Amino acid sequence: MKSVKESLLNRRSIRRYEREAVTDEQMQLIYEAIRNTPTSYNGQQFSVIDVTDQAVKEQIYALTNQKQIKTCSHFLLFMIDYHKIRLISEAKNIDMPDFEHTADGPIVGVVDATLAMMGAVTMAESLGLGTCPIGYARTVAPEALSSMMKLPDKTFIVCGLAIGVPREMPDLKPKQPLSLVIHKDHYRQDDDAMLEELKEYDAIVSNYNQTREGAKTDNDWASHIVGYYREAMQYRMLRALQRRGFDPAR
Repeated sequence: MKSVKESLLNRRSIRRYEREAVTDEQMQLIYEAIRNTPTSYNGQQFSVIDVTDQAVKEQIYALTNQKQIKTCSHFLLFMIDYHKIRLISEAKNIDMPDFEHTADGPIVGVVDATLAMMGAVTMAESLGLGTCPIGYARTVAPEALSSMMKLPDKTFIVCGLAIGVPREMPDLKPKQPLSLVIHKDHYRQDDDAMLEELKEYDAIVSNYNQTREGAKTDNDWASHIVGYYREAMQYRMLRALQRRGFDPAR
C-alpha cells in the first residue's frame, strides 16, 4: 500500500482505466473508509450508491458524456441523505423539524458527503487504484439521475467518483502555492501581492496546459474557471434541490 503522504500528495484524476476489476477486498476497505467518515453531530447525513452494472454505467454516461464512468470498475454516487433520520424519527414518534429547509441543512449534507468521498479517494489511492471525482453527476440531469437511482425524497446527489485500475498516469496538475491557500490567523490583507501571485499561478497553469502529456489546450486558469462559473449559472440547482425535498429558505 502507498503511504498517506504518497496517496495525498501524488493524487491525480484518472480518466482511463484497465478492464481489470477492482477486487472485493479493495472495495471493502474503501467502504470502511467511507463508513468511518467524520460527520456533523455524528448524524451521518450522507449515503453512497455503488454502481457496477455496466448497463447502468452506460446510462449515466449517456447523460454526462464522461467516458470514465463507463470504463471504471465502480462508480460511486455520494449524496445528502435525510431520508434515514426521518424514517427512524417517524418510527419513534420524534417530531422532526424541517432542517432540510434551512441553508445549513444542505450544507451539512454536502460537507458530510464530500468528506466521505475524500475518504474513499484516499483509501483507493493508497491501494494503487485511480479515481476521478465527477461533479457533473450532480448538475447535468438531477431529475433523470435521481429517478434512475430510485432516490427517496430528502436525498440529493452531491458528486460521483470513478474508481478503477489506472491505465494512465497524467502529469500532476499545478496547484496554488501555499501562500494563497493557507492564511495565518486571519485572511491576508495584501491584495496587491496576492494578485501578483495569482498572475504567476495563472501563467504556470497556462504553460502546463500547453506542454502536458496528452491533450493540450490554450486554457489559462482564471478565464477557464470563470467560464465554468458562467456555464454553471444555467444549472438551476435551487430548483433541483426543491424538487428533492430541500427548500433552504432560512
